[in-house]
Amino acid sequence: GCFDEFNRINIEVLSVVSSQLRTIQNALHANVKRFMFCGKEINLNNTVGFFVTMNPGYEGRTELPDNLKAMFRPVTMIRPDLQQICEIMLFSEGFNGARALAKKMTVLYSLAQGQLSKQHHYDFGLRALKSVLVMAGQLKRDTPEFSEDLVLMRALRDMNMP
Repeated sequence: GCFDEFNRINIEVLSVVSSQLRTIQNALHANVKRFMFCGKEINLNNTVGFFVTMNPGYEGRTELPDNLKAMFRPVTMIRPDLQQICEIMLFSEGFNGARALAKKMTVLYSLAQGQLSKQHHYDFGLRALKSVLVMAGQLKRDTPEFSEDLVLMRALRDMNMP
């Protein structure tokens, strides 16, 4: 199972989830084919895995209990390299000047994110950037006579207009 933003779940629900995960882990360690889960005997898929994502430090996040923390191996993630992602996506969409355009795009998005309103409907993160790049690729295929700069500017305009 994959649980996104696991630490947004309230503590009472986390307690129930913890006992359910422990039941599955015990069955895995016992190497059984069937086990009791929530009062019902079920088959065990021994290739099952549990993955959680958490964003600590944000308001409304719950600190995981120690017994639940012990069930998972922590992995720390870093901020993605937007310029490299942008460059690769532009190249894959057929842009010859991908390196220069990627630099311009990421500088623009960085400035927008830092200087524009922090309202939730303004999104200058990776998802928004990727959407612009996909649209730019489609525009490039639809209008091969336009310069790459113009195609990218049109995609930016179209994706960011209200």
